[in-house]
Amino acid sequence: DVMGILCLVSVSAALDFTYHHTKELEEYLKGVHAAYPSLTHLHSIGRSVEGRNLWVLVLGRFPTHHKIGIPEFKYVANMHGDETVGREMLLHLIDFLVTSYRRDPVITQLLNNTRIHIMPTMNPDGFEATKDPNCYYSKGRYNKNGEDLNRNFPDAFENNNASIQPETRAVMNWIKNETFVLSANLHGGALVASYTFDNGNSVTGSSEGYSKSPDDDVFIHLAKTYSSNHASMYKGTGCDNRQTFPEGITNGYSWYQLEGGMQDYNYVWGQCFEITLELSCCKYPPADQLEKFWKDNRVALIEYIKQVHLGVKGQVTDKNGNPIPNAIVEAKGRPHICPYRTNEQGEYFLLLLPGTYVINATVPGFEPMLKTVVIPDNTGNFSALKQDFTFPEVSIRPRVASCPKTPLYQEFTWASAAVKPTLHVLVLM
Repeated sequence: DVMGILCLVSVSAALDFTYHHTKELEEYLKGVHAAYPSLTHLHSIGRSVEGRNLWVLVLGRFPTHHKIGIPEFKYVANMHGDETVGREMLLHLIDFLVTSYRRDPVITQLLNNTRIHIMPTMNPDGFEATKDPNCYYSKGRYNKNGEDLNRNFPDAFENNNASIQPETRAVMNWIKNETFVLSANLHGGALVASYTFDNGNSVTGSSEGYSKSPDDDVFIHLAKTYSSNHASMYKGTGCDNRQTFPEGITNGYSWYQLEGGMQDYNYVWGQCFEITLELSCCKYPPADQLEKFWKDNRVALIEYIKQVHLGVKGQVTDKNGNPIPNAIVEAKGRPHICPYRTNEQGEYFLLLLPGTYVINATVPGFEPMLKTVVIPDNTGNFSALKQDFTFPEVSIRPRVASCPKTPLYQEFTWASAAVKPTLHVLVLM
């Protein structure tokens, strides 16, 4: 098929190691979709303040829609418009995935068993506004309204009263409409993998300078997966002598506190584990360094995606096999402050490290179902352990339970010092 071969050559040849502005970025994404129509789906999830599309390219065996049992993964870059390395890394990742499919058995399995969403830029206006690239700060960090998009999400700890921007709203709707399980957002200005929580209070132990989520062990594993597969991040030397990160990872709050961040929002309200990847000491390095950045990050970007297959997944159905949406499914001992619920198809996905867990499925008005599972490391098989739940009644449809957007983690005043706060004591406002 000479046409097909020419098409392939032109797509991969088109992506060189330079910065791609809005027009080139759109042309590239459209070209990839045209060359690989059955492997990709290109859509815009909204528009920026200045009206630029927020493009997402979806890759997988079933790119246009969610398939039962196939987890959803996403990468988002360039939410700070002047932090540009991630934007180009994601274009090269797309190129690598489409050209390796059916040639490389690992990438083929990855794409057959995962639906991968890639958003090269969340802040196209900020990128275009950065006229004078430099390593430090520029006003292109913000969106056109002068808002920092990574301080613009609802916060689980305090009322940040952010005026939600169009770019933020688009991402919040996107998170609501997909069953995302794992995610990372790509930044620049440091070299480290940072994980939830970015904000905190006494409930999460932030008085010790560390804000710990119920899934802290999983987050540490995720951050280390990236840093240890990166050419140098794992060394932990950071970007200057003042800042060192053992093993190249940090708890977000330990590094510096921020409210309204995207990774905490994903975890609390989106049921999606997200970490923040700082990929370059220089925010907007010269284009001639991009090829080295790609070599440094390529393996880590792929290994991180595989972690979407950690843990356990399954369906909650009634005795006739009808899915039960909005059932709560959680692992005992790690409650989420917004309980994790099944999607419209009755599916749940819980990221857990290998080990023995009790999984609790709850439908209001019925006895909870408990199952003990022994979770192996299944990331190499590209499928989490499968554990379904069948309730003996018929067609139960719990009400859609939305989690309030008010701060959920409340400060406590303890009557007695003998009562030690633990992570399991979480109050809903």
